Amino acid sequence: MPELLATLRAARHIVVMTGAGASAESGIPTFRDALTGLWANFDAASLATPDAFARDPELVWGWYEWRRMMALRAQPNAGHRAIAEMAAKAGRLTLITQNVDDLHERAGCASALHLHGSLHHPRCSACATPHALPPDIPDEPPGGRRLAPPACRACGGPVRPGVVWFGEYLPHAALAAAQAAAADCDVFFSVGTSALVYPAAELPHVARRAGAVVVQVNPGPTDLDAAAHHNLRGRAGEVLPRLVREAWSGADAP
Repeated sequence: MPELLATLRAARHIVVMTGAGASAESGIPTFRDALTGLWANFDAASLATPDAFARDPELVWGWYEWRRMMALRAQPNAGHRAIAEMAAKAGRLTLITQNVDDLHERAGCASALHLHGSLHHPRCSACATPHALPPDIPDEPPGGRRLAPPACRACGGPVRPGVVWFGEYLPHAALAAAQAAAADCDVFFSVGTSALVYPAAELPHVARRAGAVVVQVNPGPTDLDAAAHHNLRGRAGEVLPRLVREAWSGADAP
C-alpha cells in the first residue's frame, strides 16, 4: 500500500474506469441481478437489443423508463464521492464509466466518458435527433407496465433509450478518448467491473502496455487479476475513500 500511495501522489494523469459494481452500492441493479415485478418474466439481456425495441417498443421503453426512475431516485455513494475528491486532488483525472446513470456527475465529477451511453439522453431511433425528457421524478415509478415511447420532434419516429445495446458499437468519440487516456496515464483504476465486456475490458491492458500502474478495486477476483499490479479487495465505497484519504493526507496507514 505505501508504494501505491506514493505512486498516486506523484501521478501526472490518473484514469478511473467504473463498472456496474460502483452503482450497485447505490441500489441500482446490475444485469446479473434478478428482475422483479413484470420484469421477472424477462432476461435483462433480451430487452437490451435493437431487435427487442423494433419488436415491442412499448415493452422496452417501459423497462428503460423504470431503470431511469431508479437511477434518478438513487444517490451517489461513498465510492462516487471519493472519485470526485480524487479528481479534485490529482493533477489530472479522466473518468470512464460503463454505467448509464449520472451518479458520477451528481457526486461532483465535472465530466465522464460514458462508454455505454446514458439513460438520460435518449434519441430518435430513425434520425438520431436528441430528445429531452422531463426532469421531474413522478411519485410512482413507471415500472411494471408498458409505455409508448415519445415521438421525435424532428421526424416523428419513435424515441429510443440513449444506451448502447448488445450488438451495437460503442460511441466512437468516447471510446477513442478512453483509449487515448489509457495510453497516456500513469495510474489506471478498474473499479467495480467484471473485466469481461470488451472493448472496455481492453483498456487496463492498453494502460499496462504503455507503462501505467494498474489498480483493480473489486470484492472478488476477475480476469484482470493477473494483469493488475494491485488488487484491492472490497467495495468501491469502502476502498476508495480510505485510499484517497491516505494518499493525499500524507499519512500511510499500516
